[in-house]
Amino acid sequence: MVTETDLRLPDGRTLHVYDTGGADRLPVFWHHGTPNVGAPPAPLFAAADRLGLRWVSHDRPGYGGSTPLPDRDVASVAGDVAAVADALGLDRFATMGHSGGGPHALACGALLADRVVAVVVGAGLAPYGAAGLDWFAGMVPSGVAALRAAAAGRAAKEAHEASDVEYDPEFTEADLAALHAEWSWFDSVVGPAVAAGPDGSIADDLAYVRPWGFDPAAVTAPVLLVHGERDGIAPVAHARWLADRCPAAELRTFPEDGHVSVLRHAEPALAWLSRRSASPRLP
Repeated sequence: MVTETDLRLPDGRTLHVYDTGGADRLPVFWHHGTPNVGAPPAPLFAAADRLGLRWVSHDRPGYGGSTPLPDRDVASVAGDVAAVADALGLDRFATMGHSGGGPHALACGALLADRVVAVVVGAGLAPYGAAGLDWFAGMVPSGVAALRAAAAGRAAKEAHEASDVEYDPEFTEADLAALHAEWSWFDSVVGPAVAAGPDGSIADDLAYVRPWGFDPAAVTAPVLLVHGERDGIAPVAHARWLADRCPAAELRTFPEDGHVSVLRHAEPALAWLSRRSASPRLP
């Protein structure tokens, strides 16, 4: 069962929070992709139950029931997560993000290092302009256009979205199979985000291509990077760059998987997270 509440922050903003509960369980903060609302991943509820994990999440500012935060950067998520954790009385927790949620999960690992015990990133991005990384190489044309517009600034990004250009993620056959099976769940989180307009996704894309506000090298907790080699939304080179940068990272790549189908490896990733969380510095 997922409990939804609204948390009022000291700056006057509201965060819409989701919690599956369980005081004796290790909390895992889920960071959603772009454009999604923040409901935790129902296809992984059974695995979390077996492993004794508790899902906690929130709509990022500008999505769902959360107040927009003008010109937010990726690092800003750490303050929001800390506020949610404090409100729920949570001291230690893990973080997990898919797609655009990956950088936000890493931000918590870097900036809440005394509280985050392990990080899982599925199909995530590396920082824009990362040294030694051709950031757009292997990315589908629609993604290149959207993110180049964001890199040109808010006005260019808003004009791009207002042009009614069609975004084609060019999902692989494996992605489409996943989206027609258990990961049809995405319909329930993408639909409301899209219906509410582009503001949340504009804020996300602007954050991805400006300085993140932290260095992934500052994530000292164990990090698991899970990535499909056929991913055209966040190319696998991004995960390889992060694996070289994060000091305690493990990289698992899958030759036949794309951006969504890589989530079929999410249950083993949760098992990894559970083991590392029990011993945060387990080699």
